[in-house]
Amino acid sequence: MAPAAVAVRFASLADAEAIGRIHVESWRAAYARLLPADFLAGLSIAQRQAAWRRQLTAGESAAPVVVVTEGGTVTGFACVSASRDEDASAGTGELQSLYLDPAMWGRGLGRRVHASALAVLREGGCLRATLWVLEGNARARRFYERAGWAEEGAAKVDRIADGPLLREVRYVRALTAP
Repeated sequence: MAPAAVAVRFASLADAEAIGRIHVESWRAAYARLLPADFLAGLSIAQRQAAWRRQLTAGESAAPVVVVTEGGTVTGFACVSASRDEDASAGTGELQSLYLDPAMWGRGLGRRVHASALAVLREGGCLRATLWVLEGNARARRFYERAGWAEEGAAKVDRIADGPLLREVRYVRALTAP
C-alpha cells in the first residue's frame, strides 16, 4: 500500500474545524505535565474552532496560517506574523504557533509545516524570526533547537484567559535560504 501524500498549503475557512480540534488535542497532549489537568480538560474544541473560523475569515489582516495534510486530511498547522514583541527590530517575524495532531507526532510532518511557515516569513521580507515556547516544554524546545533556533535569554509570564500563568522563553533564528 502506497503512503498517503503529504502536502503543505495555506489554510482555508474549511480547515477551521480540524485546526481547532488539533489545537486543543495537541495542548492536552503536550502540556499534560506542565499545566493543571482541570485547565486542559476545560479547553473547548468548539470554542477553538469558532476562534479559528474568525481568524480564517479575517483575510488579509490576519496572520497567515499554513496546514500540513496527509492524504488530504489536515494533520497540523502553523501561524506566522510580524513579531508582536515590543523590542523587535524591523524585519523580524514570529512563529506564533505550530501544532500537530498528537497521533502524527514523530513522522516528519512538523518539519514540513515548520519549513513552509519560515518560507512565508522569508517571502514577506523577514530576515529573522522569534517564537515563544513554554519553558518546561522539553519536546518542543528540542524540535526547535534541531531546526536551528536558539534560546535568546528573554522570558515572560503570560496568562491565557482565566488559565494558569505560563512561563515562556524566546527563541530566535536567522531566516536564511533553506
